[in-house]
Amino acid sequence: MITPETLNEIRRKLEERSTTDKRVIEELRSEIRPLRSEVRRINPRSTTSISLVAADGGNNKVNFDPYFFQLVRVVDSYGRELLLDLASPTTNTDQLSSSHLDKDGTSKSALGLMMKDLGVRTLWELSPMIPKPDEENPKPSWVEVYRDLAEWAALYEMLVKQEGFNTDTLIVRDGLLRSKIFTQKLFTVLLSKIDDAIKEIYRRTKRRVYLVGFSKKSKVLARYRLAFALEGILTQGYPCYVEILPDIQKKAYIWEEYATGSEAEKFVGGRLFMVRFGSRINDPIWPIDIFLPQLEQASQVMGYLLADANDGFPVPFYPRCLQKAHEQAALVGFDMEVMEDMIVGAVRKSFIPQEQDVVDRVMLQSDVSMLRYE
Repeated sequence: MITPETLNEIRRKLEERSTTDKRVIEELRSEIRPLRSEVRRINPRSTTSISLVAADGGNNKVNFDPYFFQLVRVVDSYGRELLLDLASPTTNTDQLSSSHLDKDGTSKSALGLMMKDLGVRTLWELSPMIPKPDEENPKPSWVEVYRDLAEWAALYEMLVKQEGFNTDTLIVRDGLLRSKIFTQKLFTVLLSKIDDAIKEIYRRTKRRVYLVGFSKKSKVLARYRLAFALEGILTQGYPCYVEILPDIQKKAYIWEEYATGSEAEKFVGGRLFMVRFGSRINDPIWPIDIFLPQLEQASQVMGYLLADANDGFPVPFYPRCLQKAHEQAALVGFDMEVMEDMIVGAVRKSFIPQEQDVVDRVMLQSDVSMLRYE
């Protein structure tokens, strides 16, 4: 238990650090002050909205999983499964690459299609964060990178195949249109191919496809919200948005290269906007990336987003299509129990019959260390 003396010391250090770090907020306030006159009203527009989401392995914990399996599953708002795979930190990445792209260059999945079009044959060529097969002690987090690559691949395949775009469509990506997981300039090449695919859809069908990145989690969101509230920006009594210029982004981002500008171009595919879909001053403000080639249509895109966010449930003023995609991707309840049983069955089957009883015994043992939290 923390003693009163320790609490006082923590309070003193917190106040000291807060006073020192306040300069970050003050600098950001001075930068955003001119944005008061740049705030634009959003008028709702109706169109088809769709989102795709990869199942979050971090939220899909199972009690007995000695191999640390991670389900890589990408679904859209309608529940359509766009990509399905399973990996673990010790998976052979050469075999994993071959499961997506044959040696003759034939793609067998959305990820294989993206690899082929980007001119790479293996996953470690696609991303430096994917370990080579002979790499010793690879970081377990590469499986999460693999999941993110799968999500980008599903988006790319959706656009390249040009299926289901019978009306103008807004595609809402879960997360900003920024990435540091691709090798060198491959992300820039991917964005260019996405732009080409969107233009081809319009040429063939006369249907517009808009792409945005929507983030509910951002390391800088709290800074922006506080600075905006202090300066009275986005406090109008109607839905509104404001563009955040690259120079201002650098003031708030911890990693400067993740903001736009110069060398950072290879990491960034969208222009950042701060948006409030509600009409009340305390309604949430969200960071949104609009696909760079579509900046001129920003007001239309915001209108489409507003119409979708107005129907947001259970989170108000949050895109409904994104919430539906998360619901479809989540493994909870009965689905999670079935998944856990399948994992246990697969683990047991990997051992000889005489050792399977040991597996059963270990599985039934409770984690005694967790009792301290009960």
